Amino acid sequence: MAERIATDERTVAAERTAAHAHAELAARGAGVLALVGAGAVVLGPGEPGALRHATWDHLRVTAGIGIGVEAGCVALVGPDADVRDWYAERTGGRADERTSGRADGWTPGPAPRLVECEGRLVTAGLVDPHTHALFGAPRLDDHARRARGDDYKAIAAAGGGILQSMRDFRGRSEDELVALGAARLGWVAALGTTTVEIKTGYGLDPEAELLALRAICRLTSEVPISVVSTFLGAHEVPPEYRQRREAWLRLLVEELIPRVGLERLAEFCDVFCEPGVFSLEESEAILLAARAAGLGLKVHADELDPYGGAELAARLGATSADHLGAISAAGVEALAASDTVAVILPGTLVFLGKARQAPARALVDAGAVVAVATDFNPGSSPSANLPLMMALAVSQARLQPAEAFAAATVNAASAIGRGADGGRIRQGGAADLVVWNCRDPRELAYWYGMPLAWRVYASGFACHAPEPTVSSSGWRSDPLSPPSS
Repeated sequence: MAERIATDERTVAAERTAAHAHAELAARGAGVLALVGAGAVVLGPGEPGALRHATWDHLRVTAGIGIGVEAGCVALVGPDADVRDWYAERTGGRADERTSGRADGWTPGPAPRLVECEGRLVTAGLVDPHTHALFGAPRLDDHARRARGDDYKAIAAAGGGILQSMRDFRGRSEDELVALGAARLGWVAALGTTTVEIKTGYGLDPEAELLALRAICRLTSEVPISVVSTFLGAHEVPPEYRQRREAWLRLLVEELIPRVGLERLAEFCDVFCEPGVFSLEESEAILLAARAAGLGLKVHADELDPYGGAELAARLGATSADHLGAISAAGVEALAASDTVAVILPGTLVFLGKARQAPARALVDAGAVVAVATDFNPGSSPSANLPLMMALAVSQARLQPAEAFAAATVNAASAIGRGADGGRIRQGGAADLVVWNCRDPRELAYWYGMPLAWRVYASGFACHAPEPTVSSSGWRSDPLSPPSS
C-alpha cells in the first residue's frame, strides 16, 4: 500500500536518545547556584495539582527567603542567611563567582553562582502548554490580507493559512527546522518560559510529520528548557486527500497514531475539532485511537463555533481543551465538572482582530481549571511572550492577576501532564526559576509586552541574562517599580 508508513530508524533513534541527552544537557547547569536578596518569592501551592480558584495566598508569596540549587534541582528553600551559609559550605565561599545587578558579573553554565537579586521577584519558570513553534517562514501575507478585511476562508482560497505553512514546511530539511526551532526556544527562555509544548501539524504527510517529531525530539536534547511533544497530524486535511478525506482519517487512526504511540514519539495527540476541519465523530475516532496507543489527549475545541469540542474533551477525559473562543454554556459546565484543563489563547484572538475572548471568568467561576498559553505560530499568534498573554488574560478575559499567574504556571503544567511538580518551587524539584525585573507578582500581568525576565534557569542551567547597554548614566537593569516605602 503506497500510503503505508515505512519504518524510519532515525525516528526511533531520536526518541530513544532524547531523554538521556536532555539529562546530560541539564547536568551542564548542575553547578551550585544560590538566589538571595529577593523582594518576594512565589513558591506556588504546597500540594501537587492545579488550582481552580487561585489566590495569592494559595500561591504562597513569601519574603525573606532564598533558594539553593545543586545538580539541577532545588536543594534548599529557606531564610536568606541559611542559603548564604549553604552556598559558602558548598563552594568554599568563592566571592569571585558572585553575580550582582551588572552584566559583567554574569557567569553562565555550571560555575558556582551567588546571585544577588536586589529586591527582584523570583518565581518558578513559566509553562507554555500550547504552541506550534516548529515552523518555517512567517505568514506575512496573511497578516496584510486580514487588515484588508479578508476572512479565514478567503485567505485559504488565496493560498494562505495552514496550507501555506505546510508547503513551506515540506520544503525544509530537518536540520534547518531544528536550527529555527532552537533559535525560537531561545526567545521563549528569554521571556521567562522554561517548559514548552510543541505540536506537529505543518507537515500533513506521513514522512513530513515524522520529520517534525524527530526535530522536536532533537530540540528536547539540544536546548536547556523542557519540551513536550504533541502529534497534530489532524491539524487539517492535506490537499492530496481533499477528495478522499476518509483515507487520511484511516491513515491517521490505523497507522500513524499507533506508530507514534508504539515508538513513543510524542506524549500527546491533538485534533482540530471544528466545522469544516474534523467533525465530532472524526475527532472522537482520532482521540480513541490515540488513547489506545497510550497517548494523552488534547483537543482544539470551539475556537470559531460552539461545536461541542469542549464537551467531547471532557467526556473522553482529555488532558486539555484549547482555544474555547466560542465555547457554549454546556461546554463550560462540562469542563467545570471534569479534570480537563481549559487552555485559553488570548493573543490569538487579539491578533486576529476578534472582539470576543474565551469566557475565562465564567470558566473559573464555574470551577474549571484554566490555563493560558501563547499559541505561538506563524499565522495567528506570532508571539512567544507568555507574560503578555497573562496581561491579556487579565485585561481582556477578566482573570484576576493571581488567577493569570496560576494559569501560566501550575495550571499550565497540568495541561501537559506535569501537574505534580511543574510551575512551583519545592525542595527536590527541578530548578526552573526566573528572577524578574519587578518586585510584585502582580506586575507580571501588568507591564504588558515588556521584557521582564532578568535571569532564567532551566534545571539549574543558566539560559538567559540581559545584555549590557551603554548610556550616559552607565548600565543598569533595574526593576520597573520602585522599592516599597
